[in-house]
Formats: sequence, C-alpha cells, structure tokens
Amino acid sequence: MRRIPRRTAATALVLTTAVGGVAVGGGSAFAAQPAAAVQQSAGPYDNVESGSTYGVAMIVSLNFRKAVQDKAAVDRAISFSTSDGSTVRGHWFGSNRVDFRPEKFWKPGTKVTVHYRLKNVQVSPGVYGGVDSDQTFTIGRDQRTTVDAAKDTMTTVRSGKKVSAYPITAGKTGFDSWNGVMVISEKDEHIEMKSAPGAPSGEQYDLKDVPHAMRLTDSGTYVHGNYWAVDAMGHRNVSHGCIGVADREHGSDSSNAGRFFNSSLVGDPVTVVNSKGAKVASDNGLSGWNTSWSKW
Repeated sequence: MRRIPRRTAATALVLTTAVGGVAVGGGSAFAAQPAAAVQQSAGPYDNVESGSTYGVAMIVSLNFRKAVQDKAAVDRAISFSTSDGSTVRGHWFGSNRVDFRPEKFWKPGTKVTVHYRLKNVQVSPGVYGGVDSDQTFTIGRDQRTTVDAAKDTMTTVRSGKKVSAYPITAGKTGFDSWNGVMVISEKDEHIEMKSAPGAPSGEQYDLKDVPHAMRLTDSGTYVHGNYWAVDAMGHRNVSHGCIGVADREHGSDSSNAGRFFNSSLVGDPVTVVNSKGAKVASDNGLSGWNTSWSKW
C-alpha cells in the first residue's frame, strides 16, 4: 500500500546554516573549501525538527541529495550531546543516507542535540556538506506497541503498563505485513492510498480518505484507521500489508484508531510479530533497531 503524495518524513527539515563555517572539533579532518571555488552542496536534510518531542525509538536519519564518497569525514563532522550521556552511533545505508541511534531505546525525558559541522567538509570531489546547524529535541514518555498478526491484536504499553488492546487486521496472504521493530515516522489525519502500479486484477484500489494514518515504512506500511473491514478485525487478515484499526468514515477521535493516533508520537516503536511476512529491512523507514548494536 502506498500513499499519494509521499513525503520524505513527517517532520522533514532542510538544514540551514546556523554557524557560519565554524569547524567544531574537526581540526585537520575538515577539507578546506577554496574561496574562489564554485560551491556545490550535497544538499543534506534530516527528519528532526528542533524543539520537537519524539518517542523512545526515534532514529535521526540524515540524507544527502548527492552521493557521499568520504563517509569518514561526514562521521567526524557530526556529533551528539545527550543529557543522560547516551552514546549515539551512525550507520550508513548506501552513499546517501546515514542513520543515528543509541544502543537501546532512549530514556524518557532525554534531551538530544545533533551538531552538524558539514559546511566546509568535502564529501566528494568538489562537493561540500554545505551547512552547519544544531538540532535539539526531547524524548517523551515511553510508549511501545506490539501487533500480533496471528491473533489480530494490537497492544500498547506506556511506562510499563498496558493502556490499550485493540482488534486489528494485518496483511493477508501474499501481502503479509513485515515482522520486526518499526517506528512511526509520519502522522497524517487524512491521506490518500493507492495500489502500486501494475497491481494484479482484484488487488487494485484507490482510497481517497484514509483517516488516522501513521507511516511505519518507506515501502508503504501504515497503522491507519479502517472503516471498510471492521468485521475482519480480531478474526482475519485482509489488508495489503498495513495494520488496520477500527475507525469511522472521515475519522473519529473516539474510535480505536483515533485514540491510538492521538496517543502516539513520531518516534514510537511498533513491533509486528507472528506475521507470515519477512523481517523488515533496517533501511525501510526508521527500522534500524532490527540491526544489532555490534553491526551498527
């Protein structure tokens, strides 16, 4: 299931120059940019907005519009300050994306500042990071949700206590939901969802108004309100991979989906178990928690 139109991230923020070319802690690691050279920027952008509050599984994802050849230089130019002293590491997915997370989920209340010092860093021949910026955000309460695709239930635990348990419908045979830890990366009260081009006959759809949609993967997995298959919830899986939660047409805050939507933050983890589907790839959305710390 894919959303139309698709955004990069719920809180995508193009980095702006906050510190004019100041290299912090880089020393000789920074390649000097000739003053007379025509500046080419790698166009970095991330998925956090300064001043925001995120869930305990939030991963900072930094993307570049131009390929990075000197990844080590980028690694040296990015650092994290955390109020609880958490260590944060980066992991590259290809040449355009590096994601950052601690070993375990963040502790509630942790204040995090990302220091980007990329302005004078040559990431590829003739291409520079282009920006220096600080992004500060806070980790909110600890809310974790588990979807059991065999039992067709979705259970949410907050601060160690169960706060809700809803019947759901997950991906049907051939469209089985991903297993593994996924992270809410976007929240939209209403979106349009359309089947992928070339979908087989009988599996094509165009849903103009899907309420209470929360993106879990780049490939199109959502937890969302569903008013057209409520009778299946708790009994059988009928979706094209998404997690459907009971809602009313156009959405209702008093529905199961509405309550879950309003209680959730971008950065909250949603773990799917007992699906017949494969394990979600770590670069499919903010799914890096499926890679062990030793390989991160």
